[in-house]
Amino acid sequence: MSIARSRTLGLATVTVLALSALAACGTSSDSADADSGGKVRLDVNGQPPKTQAFERKLFDKHVRQFEKANPDIDIVPHEGFMDPKTFNAKLAGGKLEDVFYVYFTDTRSLIDKRQAADLTDAVKDMPHRGDVQDQLMKVFQNDEGRQFGLPTANYSMGLVYNRKLFEKAGLDPDQPPKTWAEVREAAKKIAALGDNTVGYADFSKNNQGGWHYTAELYSRGGRVAEEDGGKWRAAFNTSEGRATLRDLHDMRFKDDSMGSKQLLQAEDVQRMMGSGRLGMYLSAADNISVIAKQFGGEYEDYGLAPVPDAKATLLGGEGYMINPKASPEQVKAGVKWLQWKFLNPALIERNVADHVRDELPVGLPMPPTPDIWKGEVREKVEQVKKKNANVPTDNYETFVQAAPHVPGVIEPPKAQEVYAVLDSVMQAVLTKKDADLDRLLDDAEKKVNAIYRAA
Repeated sequence: MSIARSRTLGLATVTVLALSALAACGTSSDSADADSGGKVRLDVNGQPPKTQAFERKLFDKHVRQFEKANPDIDIVPHEGFMDPKTFNAKLAGGKLEDVFYVYFTDTRSLIDKRQAADLTDAVKDMPHRGDVQDQLMKVFQNDEGRQFGLPTANYSMGLVYNRKLFEKAGLDPDQPPKTWAEVREAAKKIAALGDNTVGYADFSKNNQGGWHYTAELYSRGGRVAEEDGGKWRAAFNTSEGRATLRDLHDMRFKDDSMGSKQLLQAEDVQRMMGSGRLGMYLSAADNISVIAKQFGGEYEDYGLAPVPDAKATLLGGEGYMINPKASPEQVKAGVKWLQWKFLNPALIERNVADHVRDELPVGLPMPPTPDIWKGEVREKVEQVKKKNANVPTDNYETFVQAAPHVPGVIEPPKAQEVYAVLDSVMQAVLTKKDADLDRLLDDAEKKVNAIYRAA
């Protein structure tokens, strides 16, 4: 989702930290493309559409700045991102950009099909290569550890909660639930406030139910799918899978803490949270800005905590790969562009200043300071964010502090097809008091295994 504007908060004074010492200096490429006036021409996608005026302006400014620092590279930006339906045709027809955007869920397939260039040698000496989280770099690696792309942003799931409702229910908003048992107890107390207040809400529609089931299962240490001998199979018909459904069913029908209205999706739950009638739900940090912008919420009313139990968290995100037909010079130039644009602490500092000037939220664990760093760089980026924050960063501190220690797990292969199957499971659990959990899992397991056999 796009970053939301906030006009309700005062601007913090822009404070500049000395991150410039960490920045990479632009150097020139040694090779040239005759069709680009002696320069290496690099077609890149990911340029925001004109309807996203701020993001488009920032992207285009970065292109100009990069070209000034690297006069032998000609960046040709293209609107659009990754469309799996047209990708193969674009690649085969020579229409695919030299540097192209991908979701984390697509990287493995592209690597296996040799549809991305091997960047291992090109990134070996890349500035800040060692400062990017290892688990994110691995998303773009094959089994031998060869690198085929670079991560540029990520999200991980946490527990969004209403601090005001916590206080009204006698709960400490600075001590959010750490386990699913604590979530259940807190949800009961919040629902007991009455006036149609819901303690905990969940999705069960348009594949979002399967997505949330996956996130909740990961948090307990379970998995939706597992690989065995190069083949995938369902892995959710387990004690963790049943416990996930059992808790939801009991919260819905025994505790009456999830409300009677079900078959919800993201917009429904965001609206409930914005209206002040919902205590908790799982989401990424970007939901807070959506609630504030679109549904009348106030940033100070919401907190973000790690996923309950925190044995793992659903990790999603994006990055870029390079066309397998690109020349060595284009590969080198592409890596230089990606590092400068996305993996550059000094540029992040300038991005923060740009966002503050345009009154966009700064301080959430999301862009313009994506949580992709580790070690000293992460610490310094967090300092920049806090010094320039225009949202209450203390409300998200438990999430930020826990993030480096909670393992991230990406979505399963054939995620949308699998989620469609699991949607029906979530719908039955949340609408049928006599739902047979074992049978639901058995049937879903058969359907998901059929999806993987057909792959």
